[in-house]
Formats: sequence, C-alpha cells, structure tokens
Amino acid sequence: MKSTAMFWVGFTSLVLLTVTIMAAMNFPFNWVFYITVLGQGAVVYMVYKVLTDNYTTQKTFENFYEDAPIERYR
Repeated sequence: MKSTAMFWVGFTSLVLLTVTIMAAMNFPFNWVFYITVLGQGAVVYMVYKVLTDNYTTQKTFENFYEDAPIERYR
C-alpha cells in the first residue's frame, strides 16, 4: 500500500485530537507528553509528505474552487 499525503494529514489530525482529549481528561503526564512528541514528529513528516507529493492538476486560478466551480459568464 502506497502512503499518500492525505493519509498523513488524517493520521496527524487524529493524533493531535487524541492529545487534546487526553489532556482534558487529566491522563498521566507521561502519556500526554509522549503522544505530544509523536504528534510533533507526525506534523514534520506530514509537511514533508504534502510538499513532496507528486500531485498535478489541470485546474488554474480561473477555475476558482474545485468543490464549487463557477461557470464563466459570457
């Protein structure tokens, strides 16, 4: 299975959300600390994967947003 950039975005978000929940629920400090360190490493790796991802598109700034394209008026 190929590791994609979007997998790392989701994984990092999940780890950092877990840290937030653990800190709010007063988990032991060492658990929160180690998950925080893991999250920081995941952020660095996620940024690397996103910036080096081989992604190309035919869209330009004239296409506006991909999720809600605006047709050109003539």
